[in-house]
Amino acid sequence: MAIEDRGEAYLVTHALAKHTLTKIRDVNTAQVAFRKGLVKLGRIAGYEIIDGAMETEYVSVETPLAETTGEQVRGLDDVVIINVLRAATPFVEGLLKAFPRAKQGVISAGRDEEAGMNDDGEFPITIDYVKLPEITEDDTVIVADPMLATGSTMCTVLDHVTDEQPDPEDLFVLSAVSAPDGLLRVGEQFPQADLLTVAIDDHLDDDGFIVPGLGDAGDRAFRTK
Repeated sequence: MAIEDRGEAYLVTHALAKHTLTKIRDVNTAQVAFRKGLVKLGRIAGYEIIDGAMETEYVSVETPLAETTGEQVRGLDDVVIINVLRAATPFVEGLLKAFPRAKQGVISAGRDEEAGMNDDGEFPITIDYVKLPEITEDDTVIVADPMLATGSTMCTVLDHVTDEQPDPEDLFVLSAVSAPDGLLRVGEQFPQADLLTVAIDDHLDDDGFIVPGLGDAGDRAFRTK
């Protein structure tokens, strides 16, 4: 299992995940390669969640030659993936390769850059659209956003995900790159969530961007400014 407990978060340490993240950090990586990198990271993270958090069960299987015993993963049909629009779209595309039968929800959320951070290091968040499937106690819920910076967006999203819903069996907050501030904020406000990331970066700059980070994931994936 390539997941390491770092206290404030769980770190995906798979070599291919680290290799892919290095590629998409590069300012010279263009849109198509950047999007493909986010897809690949989502797929790897999905497989690591399966390996590290989901149980298997023994089953009987008939091969062309004999009956034997095999193992299969339990709960693959009980997965809910929440796409934090828009940057998480390619990230979720990768997750769906690991969980092709997952129920999906979308939340369009963005921080007000013009308002800036307040004294507590938070941004005001605008929610434009919410469409969530039913969540049950048997579900594994994965809330995906490639960048966890101040945690303002994620906390607002989690308010919607957890509002009037039963506690799922597992709740994951999945990111490619995280800042310590955001991990601390989300961890304090939602202690029931497991925070999973490929990298914990150094700090946030005065504008609330992750350093060294990888820039604006949405802009780089969709060629907007």
